[in-house]
Amino acid sequence: MKKNLFRAVEAAFVLAAIFSLASCGAKRKILNDGKTPVERYGALHLDGTKVCAEDGKGIQLCGMSSHGLHWYGKYANRDVMKWLRDDWNCDLWRSAMYIGGGGYAQTPALANKMIESIDAAIELGMYIIVDWHVLPERDPLLYADRAADFFERIASTYADCPNIIYEICNEPNGADVTWEGNIKPYAERIIPIIRKYCDNIIVVGTPNWSGDLTDAMKSPLDGKNIMYTMHFYAGSQGKARRDHIESAIKSGLPVFMTEWGTTKESGDGGVFEKETLEWIRFMEKNKICWANWSVNNKGEDSGVLKFNKDNSAKGGWEESDLQPSGILVRQILRGEK
Repeated sequence: MKKNLFRAVEAAFVLAAIFSLASCGAKRKILNDGKTPVERYGALHLDGTKVCAEDGKGIQLCGMSSHGLHWYGKYANRDVMKWLRDDWNCDLWRSAMYIGGGGYAQTPALANKMIESIDAAIELGMYIIVDWHVLPERDPLLYADRAADFFERIASTYADCPNIIYEICNEPNGADVTWEGNIKPYAERIIPIIRKYCDNIIVVGTPNWSGDLTDAMKSPLDGKNIMYTMHFYAGSQGKARRDHIESAIKSGLPVFMTEWGTTKESGDGGVFEKETLEWIRFMEKNKICWANWSVNNKGEDSGVLKFNKDNSAKGGWEESDLQPSGILVRQILRGEK
């Protein structure tokens, strides 16, 4: 009896170990085919909930986000993007165009900084997320007219350019900012502007700082190649949010992780490596594309560069130039973690 019990316990342990290994997922695979990301994958489209290459194969794009272009735009340049492509193995770059607080609403000429990033991405064969970074404004409708002008300019200038992914609304937030009342009406105004020129993937923010997909699941937007933003910070969100995302994907909602961090959602609190790797395996298993926050040297723990180093605005970084988050994310992108 005891022998049989031991064997049963042993078998259960082995099965649990196998399941644990399977659920962890694999490290990122590095493709040394001599091609740029855009040469490799071409024009992107959705098939169900999956991002697919031009040939129809499901893919996962991974890369880095800038911080606000009006604060840390010096890193949104060709040299940095090339370094991230070649050394960090980034497929994409996200340029974060803040709206208020000195951003586009006060300084429309910042659009030229976005254009510089787009032109660099085209030259380097990288994908670029054009991010309309709603955050302190809370309600995307507040600057809908400015957004309409901005996306008209970008989409008309780069009609049918396969490099661009349009993120039209970063993190709407506040109890009075809802999917039905604010975000969906905004998206229904902006999406047709882009669609006059291209069928590129468009990503739409969701309530609660892009942390709640519930109402988008109930009332998704009409049209093709539309995805929904979900964000996380490994020190603040874990299994409950992953379960929520899985439910959304099973319901047919395509999810793009346009921003995530290794830290708490404040951007500080240290690096949560174990929790970060749990998220990385989850995103790999579900083929969720992502951009890590962010390339800056302001001193917050989620930034990849050490505070105020003068020699770090052209790439070519040594490990000594990087904060713990930068070291970890580079290892993840290079398939070392």
